[in-house]
Amino acid sequence: MKKVVVFGKPGSGKSTLSKALSRSIGVELYQLDSIVYQANGEPIDRETFTQIHDDILTSDHWIIDGLGPIGAFKKRISNADTLIYIDLPYPLSYWFVTKRLLKSLFIKPEGWPDGSSVIKGTIASYKMLKLSPTFWNAEFEQELNALSSTKTVHIIRTISDLKAFVHQCSR
Repeated sequence: MKKVVVFGKPGSGKSTLSKALSRSIGVELYQLDSIVYQANGEPIDRETFTQIHDDILTSDHWIIDGLGPIGAFKKRISNADTLIYIDLPYPLSYWFVTKRLLKSLFIKPEGWPDGSSVIKGTIASYKMLKLSPTFWNAEFEQELNALSSTKTVHIIRTISDLKAFVHQCSR
């Protein structure tokens, strides 16, 4: 694993898994939300994002978690050697987004950009979850399966599989 993309619906555990994997294999983690947003929570301009994103992709080793602009996501998929898709059931993702909001009353959520409003982010996550079936669907999974001939593809569908993967990465 030299170039890894971790993706899935909001609240699926991408940040937790990515951090454990980064520590385990010693590859730098780039959390997309920290690239897309400035320290004050405002989005950076598209040109700046594209330059930062493309610079990361040209390096020899990286882990990137998140979705971001679709064109950039497809570019990451193309450049990666390992794809990790977290596909937990929707009710669980809604619960994790809500749980993240509740926990944020006490501590900053893992992987959350500095200065970003957790409330605004939660609303955006709920909106994204509502739209997710148009993207994270059977057709997308077929595309992933087709890529498994040239890339390592992991699809995680349950909490127990997610915990096991994180545990394996933490060793």
